[in-house]
Amino acid sequence: MTKPRLGEGKGRATRTPEEPASRTTRTPATGASARFSPHDDGEEHYEEVMRLAGAHADLPLEAVFKEDLLRLGLAFTPEALRLAASTKPKAYFIFSFDMVPLTELPAAALHAPEEIALVGGPHDLKRTIVSVRLNPSSPYRVEEQQGKLQLMAGAQELCEVKLAPMPSAYARELPGGKSMREVAPTIEWGYLIYLTVFRLCQYFGAEEECKFCDINENFRQQRRAGRPYTQVKEIDDVLTALEIIDEEERRQPARAAQAGEAPHAAANAGATLPLEPATAYTLTGGSITTQLQGLSETDFYCRYVTAIEKRFPGRWISKLVVQAHDAEAVRRFDAAGVQIYHPNYEVWDPRLFEILCPGKQRLIGRTAWIERILTAAEIMGPARVIPNFVAGVEMARPWGFERVEDALRSTGEGLEFFMSHGVVPRFTTWCPEKLSILGRNQGPAPLDYHLGLLRVWRDTIRRHRLPVPRGYGEPGVGRAIFSVSAFMDVLDESPRRGA
Repeated sequence: MTKPRLGEGKGRATRTPEEPASRTTRTPATGASARFSPHDDGEEHYEEVMRLAGAHADLPLEAVFKEDLLRLGLAFTPEALRLAASTKPKAYFIFSFDMVPLTELPAAALHAPEEIALVGGPHDLKRTIVSVRLNPSSPYRVEEQQGKLQLMAGAQELCEVKLAPMPSAYARELPGGKSMREVAPTIEWGYLIYLTVFRLCQYFGAEEECKFCDINENFRQQRRAGRPYTQVKEIDDVLTALEIIDEEERRQPARAAQAGEAPHAAANAGATLPLEPATAYTLTGGSITTQLQGLSETDFYCRYVTAIEKRFPGRWISKLVVQAHDAEAVRRFDAAGVQIYHPNYEVWDPRLFEILCPGKQRLIGRTAWIERILTAAEIMGPARVIPNFVAGVEMARPWGFERVEDALRSTGEGLEFFMSHGVVPRFTTWCPEKLSILGRNQGPAPLDYHLGLLRVWRDTIRRHRLPVPRGYGEPGVGRAIFSVSAFMDVLDESPRRGA
């Protein structure tokens, strides 16, 4: 049967841009939809999280804690930051992913880790990788106890925290004194090389920028702090950095064998867990609405992919995050060597897309954006097109849905639409960054929204019997390495395994 294209069928929003989203009565503050206040007691918050975990007993507890840490961030004691100083640091690889600006963080926060791994503890948690989002007011804090790091909620111990060791490639210097951490940082415990080759976005100002995004403000704060933060990365620097990563990884197995160790052991008695081998790279940056260096967005980003794939053919899974482009551009991405294309649609609801993504609505429009995703799937194959959305902005004030069930219904409609065409969206858990328009004066979406979304996403991909998204590592609790949402943690090997 022919699948419906965009705009066909039921369930489309009909509100005008000036009309607020559903404002029916919220569940009482003691219920599952209560928004967390940063001043709540950590132990009381822990009890509420455990209550919600019981209400979502089909989800792993690891995924529950992961989503809560991502939406609320976490704090580090000075002792914990000192212990983390020699491990893999936060690179601010594209956005701030912090709930306060750098000026409100202690100087020692420079040593905050990129990610943490949750292991063991009273709940015997399986290894769970979580992106670090700094928030001094979080109910969660990492503290040092007898040389080890522990995750705490008030006086309640949750689990031990492990860190990623400093990558050997980070110790190498590029020509001109540029650092590896700046040019080619890795995330997802080393699995993904993140190449943000354009640090700014040409959707500029309140009338153009996506309201949840702080890419431009983060660039400014990094520069004001005196940190190296290159606006446009040179292709030669990127290629040199990739050569270093390749060289260092080829040396690692030999070094481990000489020491009598497994190169990627599952556990470590010390403060760190070994890094994963770099398996993929993401090439991305801000949107180019006119030209950059005399080039269109397609021309600008294609030249990087072409150069990388010529120098390292097939070495890593190549992923490109740019806008939704027409068929001609998609064919160029494919010919250049892009294996995974991410034309991120950000939010499904038509009215919210128009409000939260005003520049994208003006330049391309939601209808054209989604039609282009489907066209890309026809050209490249649906398994190679993985659009992202920002989970939680559906409930952000003053425009978002008031009730969890309404937000889930809307987001679930988008998931059903795309997966009925074989396209599997993925999502990033929204972090209300204070440098963004949307994050200035509010906290995150309720935890029960995020847990409900994990369930809707998992059940939809199972119902359509679609493969595990490629380029995100292994699925499943204790195996997943994707760190900015728990969608891979709740997915098992069935029904079909992606490459």
